[in-house]
Amino acid sequence: SGSLITARNALDQGRDVLAVPGHPFDGRASGCNMLLRDGAILVRDAADVIEHIGAADDLEHIAAARQTAPPPETEPVTETKSGAAPHRTWRETASLHQEILARLGPSPVAEDQLIRDLQAPSHQIAPALVTLELEGQILRQPGGLLSKAG
Repeated sequence: SGSLITARNALDQGRDVLAVPGHPFDGRASGCNMLLRDGAILVRDAADVIEHIGAADDLEHIAAARQTAPPPETEPVTETKSGAAPHRTWRETASLHQEILARLGPSPVAEDQLIRDLQAPSHQIAPALVTLELEGQILRQPGGLLSKAG
């Protein structure tokens, strides 16, 4: 893979190689785990990287800058005439739940495909999916797949 080629080039140039471990049974993590086995430097979090590159002294300056910096600006929430954030009515929510359940069966379907099929914005469908999952009506499968609960 590209990351292994990059690691090989770094070693050829005499540079250190750092790697984040992955689960031993996940085939996608075999390259990182092999690098660690062969002597790459273990990275558990950002502090490990900062410590390795010798920027640990800068951490105090970064923390101080964050405390004095103004918070980032956020998008204003669109409000209705009553001043509350807009939301779906109970009937609209029930209708969306029925539509989702009608498109799901025992065979898993990709969540992104379901969203495309419903032809609605994902920010409207995602909360409905969470609600249905919490109610035990749908099951979330590995790989971003959804199915109707038995």
